[in-house]
Amino acid sequence: MSLSHKYTSIAEAISKKTHASFTPYKQYPLSGGCINHSSRLQSSDGRIYFVKENNPNFLPFFEAEAQALDEIKSTQTIRVPEVITFGLTSSASFLVLEFMEEASSTPASSAQLGKSLAQLHIVSQPFFGWEINNSIGATPQPNPRTENWVDFYRSHRLSHQFSLAKEKNKRFEKVEELLDGMPFFFQNYSPHPSLLHGDLWGGNASVNSDGTPFIFDPASYYGDREADIAFTYMFGGFPPSFYQGYNEVYPLDQGFRMRKSLYNLYHELNHFNLFGGGYAASAQSSIFELVSHFS
Repeated sequence: MSLSHKYTSIAEAISKKTHASFTPYKQYPLSGGCINHSSRLQSSDGRIYFVKENNPNFLPFFEAEAQALDEIKSTQTIRVPEVITFGLTSSASFLVLEFMEEASSTPASSAQLGKSLAQLHIVSQPFFGWEINNSIGATPQPNPRTENWVDFYRSHRLSHQFSLAKEKNKRFEKVEELLDGMPFFFQNYSPHPSLLHGDLWGGNASVNSDGTPFIFDPASYYGDREADIAFTYMFGGFPPSFYQGYNEVYPLDQGFRMRKSLYNLYHELNHFNLFGGGYAASAQSSIFELVSHFS
């Protein structure tokens, strides 16, 4: 099968969206993702796009990702890849994005990333949740419109993940105690809804060839900005200049250190539900730590 034939549907979608005929010439698989198949697709005239593929029933999640990227872009605060198109081939769903040449991060670019993210978070959104449901990795993520953040996070983040774990025959200790005690962590803190990236670890942030930092692979919704910042500390954390830049623009509340574990528990549970392994022990440890604050 020729390259042009294999990518006919994708090429047609790109041609229609860009109003310029696109003939696939070279395709290079890209590493880094564990959910989607990613590649660099180049045309015979040298145009390059980033293509993500998954099974056909993943299309709604690609649509949600495209909506998130467009919404982040519309704030004019932080750089994201431009959405080109998305759709279905005979055997897969796909999302086509602007291809961004990556460069090495510097303290200056990390600081700018922090400042730009803070500017995104400053913009107050109308409610907690989002317009549509999406996914965190391959896990469905419900985003019903909610006025109370504690209720939203308890029901549609933690309880949701605990329910998925039960389906895998995994039950955690002191879950009800934690869920009932959640208001303790928000006694003197009432966040406004911010547009979140939603999955902001080091692998989903980079620097463009012109030195501009950008973020990608969002799992966006409107929530407490601390949820974004908390996840940046997992898997090694971001450079100190990132946090300095963020706090220069939008200083974090002093209670963040305590709530950081509460927010990262969601990701520990999600990683257990996706991959199993030692994430269950990490999640249980976090539950014990959090309950110790008020028990």
